This record gives sequence, structure tokens and C-alpha cells, in this order.
Amino acid sequence: METAVLRKRLNTFKSGKGVLCSVSNDVVMEVLRGWESWPGKSRDFYREIGLSRMQMVTMIQKGKKLVKSGAVTESEFKEISLPVSGGALAGMPVGAMEMLLPGNRSVRFSQVEQLVEFLKKTT
Repeated sequence: METAVLRKRLNTFKSGKGVLCSVSNDVVMEVLRGWESWPGKSRDFYREIGLSRMQMVTMIQKGKKLVKSGAVTESEFKEISLPVSGGALAGMPVGAMEMLLPGNRSVRFSQVEQLVEFLKKTT
């Protein structure tokens, strides 16, 4: 979410003195997700959205508590991509899988269908 929009949403929960009151769970989660994906320093993020340092700390704590308690479930699947640069998987296709077998043996599959066929034949 854009920081300007997040700032406006947070301002709706601020009192005249600048105190945050009864921030909704979805806004808390947006702040947490925005903070997690912010490329710069945390200081720049909370200044950008109009919070003080302690307000930001409180928002992060509330967000993490919501996630741990299961009150908020993720609605989107987010793919994590890891760069392959050497090691055991070097030279393999990006979606490659490796299965370790007894006796320190391993089998590598480039497609899910190959893995499924292998499992069908071995069981």
C-alpha cells in the first residue's frame, strides 16, 4: 500500500492531540506489512506515515500479536523467490526439487509430475 494512503487511514484514528485510539486490525496489519516490505530504514517509514517511534513500536507489537493469535489470516499467497547461485541446486531449473533417500543418496526432479511418478513407483 502506498504510504500516503496509509498515512490518511492512520490519521482517522488520531485524536486532536495526535494520540492513536482504537486502530482497526486491518490498518494495524497494513502498517506491519508496509514496515516489513519497506526497503529503507524504519525511521524513514514511520516518519513517512506520520507516526512517532513509540507509536510505530506499538503498532508492530499489535500486528505481531494478531498474527500469532491467528486473529488475522493472510488472504494472499505471496511467492518467495530465492536466487540460485551455486551449491547443490546450481544448474537446475528454478522450480527444481530434491529428495533425499537413505544411504546419503538424492534424486532431483525438475517438474512436479516427475516427482509424483517417482513416488507412485516407489511405494
